[in-house]
Amino acid sequence: MKKLLAFIVFLFIADAALAQADSTVYDKFNTFNNQVLKGKVTKADAQKKFKEFKAFLLKQSASTGSGNGANWAFPLEGYSYKAVGGTNGNGYSDKGFRYLDGNKHGAHPAHDIFISDKNQDCMDDHMLKPVNVLAVKAGIVVACTNQWDAQGNMRGGRYIWIYHPEGFFTYYAHNRQIFVKPGDNVQEGQKIAEVGRTGFNAYQKRSPTHLHFSAFKLADDIPAPFNPYTQLKSAITK
Repeated sequence: MKKLLAFIVFLFIADAALAQADSTVYDKFNTFNNQVLKGKVTKADAQKKFKEFKAFLLKQSASTGSGNGANWAFPLEGYSYKAVGGTNGNGYSDKGFRYLDGNKHGAHPAHDIFISDKNQDCMDDHMLKPVNVLAVKAGIVVACTNQWDAQGNMRGGRYIWIYHPEGFFTYYAHNRQIFVKPGDNVQEGQKIAEVGRTGFNAYQKRSPTHLHFSAFKLADDIPAPFNPYTQLKSAITK
């Protein structure tokens, strides 16, 4: 009996140590991502970091499901692709975008998805409550921040990066509040945040309340955007 108890304690300690080690990896990547935003990372360093982190994620995501087939969950609860800005997704433009330009990158490799919020209180005008931001597929939160200074110049505000086992990342920006942290496993359609107005431009009165949504694949071990409009248009609404 004593040997059994000792073995159970050993497993508990080992699991705790592994969890702590995993948490450290995510925390380091989160710090790295913040350094990218500040323009303090070279291409060589970024390639090395992503190569190592991708290998780690492949092991971590082995037990993470990919969700409901090829379709995504639409990233805003109660909304559909009709809320995507522009005409047929023409608000997306990745020309001139470089991940390593961080907070000063050019272009708009994203879709802005607008909510009904005429008085800009971050509440849906019809439901009279915040709009939930949902993970489009199952994955692992790899970077995020709940900190934001209205006097600062950071454009994404409160943002989230998620890695999906299919081999791509999604990015959710301008959130009012986020409910996940680096290292969290999330399921398709899970609430991860609420739509907000955080970020240098999104905070301004001229900007309607919206989610800034992007998708990326690794090209040469650096995140490269791809247009997710097709996936958004066929996404399952929650």
